[in-house]
Amino acid sequence: MSEPRTITDPADPRLADYTGLTDVELRRRREPAEGLFIAEGEKVIRRALAAGYRMRSMLLTSKWLEVMGDVIAEADAPVHVVEPGLAEAVTGYHVHRGALASMERKPLPDAADVLAGARRVAVLEGLVDHTNLGAIFRSAAALGMDAVLLSPDCADPLYRRAVKVSMGAVFAVPYARLDPWPAALDTVREAGFTLLALTPADTAVDLRTLTPDRLPRAALMLGAEGDGLTPRAIAAAHHPVRIPMAHGIDSLNVGAAAAVAFYAVSTATP
Repeated sequence: MSEPRTITDPADPRLADYTGLTDVELRRRREPAEGLFIAEGEKVIRRALAAGYRMRSMLLTSKWLEVMGDVIAEADAPVHVVEPGLAEAVTGYHVHRGALASMERKPLPDAADVLAGARRVAVLEGLVDHTNLGAIFRSAAALGMDAVLLSPDCADPLYRRAVKVSMGAVFAVPYARLDPWPAALDTVREAGFTLLALTPADTAVDLRTLTPDRLPRAALMLGAEGDGLTPRAIAAAHHPVRIPMAHGIDSLNVGAAAAVAFYAVSTATP
């Protein structure tokens, strides 16, 4: 058990992992380089621990000591207790969930290893919005997707906002980077997957006509909000596919489109 220690100085070096959490560019550079990520809220911290991530430290306001008592009892990492105002001074925002943990990252697996036991995967290109990324991971976990593959320029799934929006689903769904892009899509093809590129283009095939739930292995490709998949990515797919729209709507938010498509490929037994 780690004995909780009260900290009163926002410049205390023991709080270094938690400084400037709202500075996206800083955290995007710093966290992967230092091998850490931040888990926010009781559920997310518990899910990170259950997924085998090692805790570096925990930052709590006093009212969360009882709630997190069992976690503290098992922790072999420092537990820092601070007042809410100090937490805000350190992190840059009001930590209304009252509990943060700095966790150690795991090495990313190779894409081929992630694909080996998978039948349904999502392939994401250029998704830099952490909210959309987190929502897609949450849908992927809920709707039975086996893995997520990311182009090199996709956002970090372990960035605090993505983890929070996913409700910790980023810990439940294996993911890997596909690099170089889009040449590394050959890895997906060679693993026996049919690549389905989601696009609102009129020339795309109605997703339902392919009966994607009956494909032995399906990889759904989704692009960034607004721009969508690049022409190179669409050209690398077996089929460009679309979700039919009504009432003059031309497309869905990428998070909503992902959920619809995940359901379409995962509902029936092949």
